[in-house]
Amino acid sequence: MTLIQPPMMVKGGTHPARTMRMMIRDLSRGSQGVTEYNDLKVSQLTTPGAGVQVADGSGVVRGAAPGQGSYTQYNVGSATVNIAPTGATGRFDMVVLRVLDPEYEGNLNPATDDIGYFHVVSNVSSTATQPPAGMSAIPLARIAIPPNTATITDAMITDLRGIANPRRDRQIYTASPSGDQNWAGNKDGTYVSWPPAARWNIAVPVWAVRARIVFTVAAVQVVSGSVWGHAAFKLGSSQGQGVNYDTGPTTSGDRSQRVQLISADTITVPAAMRGTTQLLQALVSLDSAEAGTLQADTATTAIADVEFEEGVF
Repeated sequence: MTLIQPPMMVKGGTHPARTMRMMIRDLSRGSQGVTEYNDLKVSQLTTPGAGVQVADGSGVVRGAAPGQGSYTQYNVGSATVNIAPTGATGRFDMVVLRVLDPEYEGNLNPATDDIGYFHVVSNVSSTATQPPAGMSAIPLARIAIPPNTATITDAMITDLRGIANPRRDRQIYTASPSGDQNWAGNKDGTYVSWPPAARWNIAVPVWAVRARIVFTVAAVQVVSGSVWGHAAFKLGSSQGQGVNYDTGPTTSGDRSQRVQLISADTITVPAAMRGTTQLLQALVSLDSAEAGTLQADTATTAIADVEFEEGVF
């Protein structure tokens, strides 16, 4: 039988280490990387010198061998990793979290040796982002060391961390005006916040690095004239991409035509915005050539689909 016995968790059974590793692999969905946005970040020493420090945090390391499973390891506090100085030629080094399991490679003794440790892969390419093939490790940083250098600074460090399973938070916000909200247009092509119903105060997660937003103000009525303009949105100080809308020629006083104001974009969440509450609002503009009057009314619905995504920083 090829099934690993006994299955997790059976009372009275003896479970091999591999079973636990396969459970870690399953729970992490086969992914590897750090656990959260600020885990295991590499930076210069408090007093810059011949090494770097790796911050507190944890990660998942997928074994390189087929069926090896995955490992978890936590770093408590800050760990110092030595970096060898360069001579007449510069060098690129990679700092990784490595697992050297004697069941698959090497001859370390888990009872007395550290089989999980921070490791420096020396002399990698200037564009390397992954450890050498066959190494059970996750990348943390690449360090560009100039010639004749023994002191590592943050300017030399490129962050290579990836999150094993990034968090996402998606919310859908809806609103409709309780009465008519008319806008005669600014006729100069600049954006204004409209309609008043299409705005919400949004909690931005502390871990968010991106926001994917689809903003729709559906069934906006053209009260008079014809309109040609742009629809967009704004989250705090970050404005999304504008999208055109156009009625074409419209008879003055024709109240039968409605337009859809749609915009969508992926925006970078600034550091100052994380962990705060920000105003999300619809923006519209009209071109002077076709600057009729718009009306949001009880038949209008504003919809904002907002998804925040975690990333390292």
